[in-house]
Amino acid sequence: MTNQIAISESWKPVIQAEIDKPYFKELYLFLKQQQAEGKIIFPPAPQIFSAFDFTPFNDTRVVIIGQDPYHGVGQAHGLCFSVNKGVKVPPSLINIYKEIKTDIEGFNIPEHGDLSHWAKQGVLLLNATLTVEKDKAGSHQGKGWEVFTDAVIKAISKQKEHVVFILWGKFAQSKERLIDDSKHLILEAAHPSPLSAYNGFWGCKHFSKTNDYLKQHQLPIVNW
Repeated sequence: MTNQIAISESWKPVIQAEIDKPYFKELYLFLKQQQAEGKIIFPPAPQIFSAFDFTPFNDTRVVIIGQDPYHGVGQAHGLCFSVNKGVKVPPSLINIYKEIKTDIEGFNIPEHGDLSHWAKQGVLLLNATLTVEKDKAGSHQGKGWEVFTDAVIKAISKQKEHVVFILWGKFAQSKERLIDDSKHLILEAAHPSPLSAYNGFWGCKHFSKTNDYLKQHQLPIVNW
């Protein structure tokens, strides 16, 4: 994997030490074995680290934490909650768009689910697990990715100031322990999934709250 994917230069000082650790080498061997067995892995290898490619470390000012990549054909492209253009917009993202519509004046719901325009504005769209086997949700959990992405969250918390961490659902909220809330803003709500959005996602206003916080600290706001 590491011989197929070039790590963004801005992130190398942050994550190179993790890539060099034994657990990551085991993760690499696991993925190579999966490929050798003919299993289809999403997202495609060049897009596994897309979140870091789109959002340089120095530009990161918002972090949205997801759990796994989408496991359907053509969906995952390395950004949590996001899918490639031309792919049906997933239900959770439909709900995210609906919430933004009520929260941000002038927002028009896109006809696609590609959130790369968020990522290019400093929104790190980070899944806790960066790969998945086709049609098998959660199949790569517990293989080492969570250790890696926890280290990323801790590094952002330690090395930066005034970052907004958006945690939707219990899984994402379990990462709160990694974040220093004395110098960052943590926003929590229910997951936007249709199964749980009614339980506190609707009306969370995380998008306007994010921009209000960024303005307060004289940082560029996000054009959602």
